[in-house]
Amino acid sequence: MLISLPRLKRKLPLLFRATFFSIASSSTLLTSTIFHQCKSLASAKLIHQQFLVQGFPRDPTHIISMYLTSNSPANALSVLRRLHPSPYTVFWWNQLIRRSVHLGFLEDVLQLYRQMQRLGWKPDHYTFPFVLKACGEITSFRCGASVHAVVFVSGFEWNVFVGNGLVSMYGRCGVLKNARQMFDEMRERGIVDLISWNSIVAAYMQGGDSIRAMKMFERMSEDLEVRPDAVSLVNVLPACASVGAWSRGKQVHGYAYRSGLFEDVYVGNALVDIYAKCGMMEEANKVFERMKVKDVVSWNAMVTGYSQIGRFDDALGLFEKIQEEKIELNVVTWSAVIAGYAQRGLGREALDVFRQMRLCGSEPNVVTLVSLLSGCASEGALLHGKETHCYAIKWILNLDENDPGDELMVINALIDMYSKCKSPKTAQAMFNLIPPKDRSVVTWTVLIGGNAQHGEANEALKIFSQMLQPDNFVMPNAFTISCALMACARLGALRFGRQIHAYVLRNHFQSAMLFVANCLIDMYSKSGDVDAARVVFDYMPQRNGVSWTSLMTGYGMHGRGEEALQIFDDMQRAGLVPDGVTFVVVLYACSHSGMVDQGINYFNSMKKDFGVVPGAEHYVCMVDLLGRAGRLDEAMELIKGMPVKPTPAVWVALLSACRVYANVELGEYAAKKLSELESGNDGSYTLLSNIYASARRWKEVARIRQLMKNAGIKKRPGCSWVQGRKGTAKFLAGDRSHPMSQQIYDLLRDLIQRIKALGYVPDNRFALQDVDDEEKGDLLFEHSEKLALAYGILTTAPGAPIRITKNLRACGDCHSAFTYISTIIEHEIIVRDSSRFHHFKDGSCSCRGYW
Repeated sequence: MLISLPRLKRKLPLLFRATFFSIASSSTLLTSTIFHQCKSLASAKLIHQQFLVQGFPRDPTHIISMYLTSNSPANALSVLRRLHPSPYTVFWWNQLIRRSVHLGFLEDVLQLYRQMQRLGWKPDHYTFPFVLKACGEITSFRCGASVHAVVFVSGFEWNVFVGNGLVSMYGRCGVLKNARQMFDEMRERGIVDLISWNSIVAAYMQGGDSIRAMKMFERMSEDLEVRPDAVSLVNVLPACASVGAWSRGKQVHGYAYRSGLFEDVYVGNALVDIYAKCGMMEEANKVFERMKVKDVVSWNAMVTGYSQIGRFDDALGLFEKIQEEKIELNVVTWSAVIAGYAQRGLGREALDVFRQMRLCGSEPNVVTLVSLLSGCASEGALLHGKETHCYAIKWILNLDENDPGDELMVINALIDMYSKCKSPKTAQAMFNLIPPKDRSVVTWTVLIGGNAQHGEANEALKIFSQMLQPDNFVMPNAFTISCALMACARLGALRFGRQIHAYVLRNHFQSAMLFVANCLIDMYSKSGDVDAARVVFDYMPQRNGVSWTSLMTGYGMHGRGEEALQIFDDMQRAGLVPDGVTFVVVLYACSHSGMVDQGINYFNSMKKDFGVVPGAEHYVCMVDLLGRAGRLDEAMELIKGMPVKPTPAVWVALLSACRVYANVELGEYAAKKLSELESGNDGSYTLLSNIYASARRWKEVARIRQLMKNAGIKKRPGCSWVQGRKGTAKFLAGDRSHPMSQQIYDLLRDLIQRIKALGYVPDNRFALQDVDDEEKGDLLFEHSEKLALAYGILTTAPGAPIRITKNLRACGDCHSAFTYISTIIEHEIIVRDSSRFHHFKDGSCSCRGYW
């Protein structure tokens, strides 16, 4: 029974009236002509009304078609619901379902499917693929499985189109086991086609199993009845890219070239993408240049590829070319360029590109803002970071329609930015905004890492401990562990570092063991136990360049130069080629071990034997090497012969040597050069002041101190930390705030008296004030490292090492006193100053005077 519409007062257009009343003898011609002429919903309703009045046509499907053509599915559905179910008219249900799929109205698809079943209509092999597609798009495994049950009962599992739909649906829902089972059953029935293979490869790729995706593609290639098409290649190439399988990618590239599929823009883009993600930008560029048709995805892949491998100049050059050719940029391109600048530490430039992006009307996404905040963090650009924060509040944060995961990404980036811009209170406030149950491992890691890298190592370890508490527990990952180990290394917190090492062993961080092991080597080296660092190194199943250089650095800072050079030789035998960083470490080790001739030989052989051109950092090491050995004239000649302009670090190295050897004239020259470079800091001013104090030129000392005051530069006070039985204690010079202060001073007096009897004479040159000798002796007595040593003796178990960390270079008088004290106590004294480690034992120091 046709639906009855209310009688409309409007009349049919003249053409339709003529058709009705002059061609009544031919209903077929009548229907065809009227439907062909109907162009609007109003006309469709008028025609429907006239059909009801005239009593024909008998076949109402023409009415349904007319309404669909007029973009009125509701009216079409209203007519369809009143028809008697028949296999012939299922076609119109399929048309409605198909239309909803194409328009993205996926919930409507499921409603139509349920409605047709309730009305007694039976879905056919055209219905199920569309319904399964909708289930996959909304990732509703429950709905998809129920449709599969109907498919099974209806006997359509033998239909290849329905089977392909099931494979695809299970893949999109992440149920790879079911997808594979369905595919295997189709193969057993012999109904697999190209789309079936593409569907299972895509399922594995979408499920993150790139290895199986590549294996299925290989099996597909072995099937003689199937020939991979463009979709097949676009499915497998991202799988190759995700695991860095560039050789497999090249094989696919060869097939694409031989089969002519290379001309497809999507295949070209996928090839550019795999080469770019594997860091093979020369190959990516060749593919890109040969592509006859390029779209914005092609350009994006190139820009992103250059950014990812650090070739930012190429990325930015390509970006400028895109702008010149007036190619419409999308958010991916903008984000890649912003990320490129950010990774170079060019926060201001990243912000400039962001402003251009906004002026062009392109809306940033979460990735854009995270990249921008990363740039601000790397440059310490707090003001720009705050601007970005304001934008995030306006467009991303606290909006009901936003994905909570996106909000968390932005807040994590804000925590990282504020931490690295030395605003720990704001970073902590951002952290506190996140409910404890929503804090991810990234949230904890960025807060720990920010504190560890920027002078708040104690706070970093405190936060790490909180993370592991039952109320807050989140499983740390390799990056969290590395940040905690970095904090231990900064503090020399060996005990805490050992606890973290034990945690790593208990929780099996095998997947990232290389990364974590390198951090362990660094932590043990900087915490005074380089032998433990060597044990970690020896047990590593796999090593990279960082592993070797970390251990060499450890040996160097402990004055064990011969062992550092032995590791250098072993590294070459293992097949690793030394680079500029390696030679910095080698020269550093020679400098701190008094191996002057060996250091000179390595410096001279760098370019000749290894092809490494010496840079400013290598000259710094050489000036330090010669300066520590007292060969100041040679150091000055080396500076004069530098092929590049000497950096501030070069003059600081020379100034330090002048302080040790009391060379006032050369020290003044180095200080003048530092002033010209506008690189004066408290360290360089203090060194020059100390040179004058050693020469008893007190007026010059007063002048330097006045210059520091006028420039607003404050001298850092000497501070020492020592690990005791109840944790780490901190001491300043003359400090009497500790509860054990009386015991500390009493023990120290006794020690000084005893070592004086052994020949110790206080070196008043290190009492840098214009007072009499007796008062200078009292000042030396109260140095922070001496107080720390006395506390360590009082609180450390007999025979255990005493570990002291000082923020400045060790005082010469304290160095002498510790050498004597090591002969009358049962402890090894391990001191880490701003330059190196000193191991005092049995009346000698590991530095052998090169400090």
